[in-house]
Amino acid sequence: MNGTEFIAATAGILFVAFLAGWFTHWLVSRITRVTRNDMDDLDRMAQELHKAEEERDQTVTYFQSREADLSNKLTQTKPNSTRRWTAYGRHVTRQRNFALISNSRIRPVSAHHLCEAP
Repeated sequence: MNGTEFIAATAGILFVAFLAGWFTHWLVSRITRVTRNDMDDLDRMAQELHKAEEERDQTVTYFQSREADLSNKLTQTKPNSTRRWTAYGRHVTRQRNFALISNSRIRPVSAHHLCEAP
């Protein structure tokens, strides 16, 4: 085999390898081709995902603001409820004191009686 025959044989082998690679690529791309319907489905799913993420963000924002409002109301309610319980405690104490005084023989002296001249 001389040099020219060797070059021709090598060129033929490389050409056949190129054709085999091209055919394999064509076959793979034909099998795995993405159709227009598939692209439309992907676009629709992407839009739905985007919409769901926006709704989730809005929901998170709403619940954060709601939590802040409830926390604010709670901090405002604590002093009021403390005042109410304090007033209720004083009321109960007055009732008990009045019951004790009315059941005892000792009569309380009012400030009015202290100011009067005997």
